Amino acid sequence: MHRLRVAGTAVFIFNCLAAERLAAQTSNPSCALRPVFMENFDEETAPNRRIETISSDRIGPARWTAHTPWNGDFGDAQFADPLPQGGPFKISGGILSITASKDSEGHWSSGLIAAADSTGAGFGTRYGYFEARMKLPPGPGTWPAFWLGALKPAGSADGNVEIDVIEYYGQFTASYRSAIHVWYKDDSKTRGKDQEIKVPDGALVQDYHTYGVDISPQAIVFFLDRKQIWSQPTPLELDGPMYPLVNLALGSGWPIDKTPNPSTLLVDYVHVYGRDAGPPEGCPPGPPR
Repeated sequence: MHRLRVAGTAVFIFNCLAAERLAAQTSNPSCALRPVFMENFDEETAPNRRIETISSDRIGPARWTAHTPWNGDFGDAQFADPLPQGGPFKISGGILSITASKDSEGHWSSGLIAAADSTGAGFGTRYGYFEARMKLPPGPGTWPAFWLGALKPAGSADGNVEIDVIEYYGQFTASYRSAIHVWYKDDSKTRGKDQEIKVPDGALVQDYHTYGVDISPQAIVFFLDRKQIWSQPTPLELDGPMYPLVNLALGSGWPIDKTPNPSTLLVDYVHVYGRDAGPPEGCPPGPPR
């Protein structure tokens, strides 16, 4: 009984000290998050008009491009340009729809949006918090993702960091993967780390969820529905701003013969908050409080 009281007192003191440290870090001005890129998809898609938010290849006035800035599209569905009608993108009621569909000849097309172009123009931050709220499409062969790339001109390939906040493979309905990659032209220097995130079976296609990542000098911390799920040390190569990408790809080595036609990814928002490097002990990770 005496030991229990001592242990309880120690836990109480520890919790008080932790709370004091958290309060000190939170009140530090260098820990404050500020909006950098708040995409709420408020534009309505008018009939027979191109979406102004998304350009085929240039940032400004569009906020997104429809291909990877380094011309490295991927998957078993061709990423299409925004079209006045019949393309992969639609915005209605504050929701962006990205639809993968198959034409009469059996060829798949789908969509990707990147907040950057090949010149290095774009929207992002080195340190801060990135979050997307999405409802994923059901069915095998679907490969939706929310991820971050290094905001650099397309030719700057060495030591680029990629952060995959979520990669979902439609045939595995009870998990998704998060990852950190550091890419080099010399493959022997390329490295990465990934983690399987377990979820209730079918949950990610039944409703909207938020997928977030916090970047600081100390750590990259991943969140699902604003709860911390995984973290890794920040690689030294992360030396500049990161920008967000969202896509609905197909395949990734898995068959697409049973993929529903059409399949649609719904995106409510993509938000980016910037932060200074913070104090040496770090800032509390996560979304604005």
